Formats: sequence, C-alpha cells, structure tokens
Amino acid sequence: QVQLVESGGGLVQAGGSLRLSCAASGRTFSDFAMGWFRQPPGKEREFVAAISWSGGSTYYADSVKGRFTISRDNAKNMVYLQMNSLKPEDTAVYYCVAGEVYAHVRRGPDYWGQGTQVTVSS
Repeated sequence: QVQLVESGGGLVQAGGSLRLSCAASGRTFSDFAMGWFRQPPGKEREFVAAISWSGGSTYYADSVKGRFTISRDNAKNMVYLQMNSLKPEDTAVYYCVAGEVYAHVRRGPDYWGQGTQVTVSS
C-alpha cells in the first residue's frame, strides 16, 4: 500500500501561482510513477500531469502544458506540482496519484490521495 497526503492548496487570484506538495509513505517511493489529477466543481476527475519513477519523463494535459510543472524528490518521498499563470478554470480539488506503470498513471492510477482544494478567483 501507498499513502499519499497532499498539501499546499488554497485561494489565489487569477495569474497567480501555487505549489502543491504530496508526501508518500508505505512502499518504496522510487518504485512508482506519480501524477496529479483534478476534479472541477460539477465535473469528472481529469488527468493533469505525470512523472516517471526517475523523474526523467513527464507528461501533461494540454490544458496545463506550459503553465504547470511536475517534479519529484525521491530522497524525500515527495512529489510537487508548481502551478503558474493560474486561471479560474483551474479551480478544482487536486489529487496526488501513484502507479506502478508510468504509461498507466494518466489513465488508471493505483493509489489516490484525499485531495486538496485550489480556488482561483477572477
């Protein structure tokens, strides 16, 4: 089992920045690809970003490409999502996810965190 705990959400004005963090525990962190999903109000969960176990490969949804950056620190068992140039449509609950296969993380992660709220005001 892998436990994931997100932090760093909050209220920010459009054009601002936030950095989400996710602390992982349980199994060996570097065995897992990591990622982020989000669920906007009244909508289904959607993929945001993924990073391979080594951090050497990343993948982003088109809606956040160029604005968001995913990174990880395997020594600290942490994964991050730096969000810049935020828009009101980025408002959502953001979930940290983990998966054993990098290519599958954006479709069907194995583990989910509880989520952290991000609200972007116009």
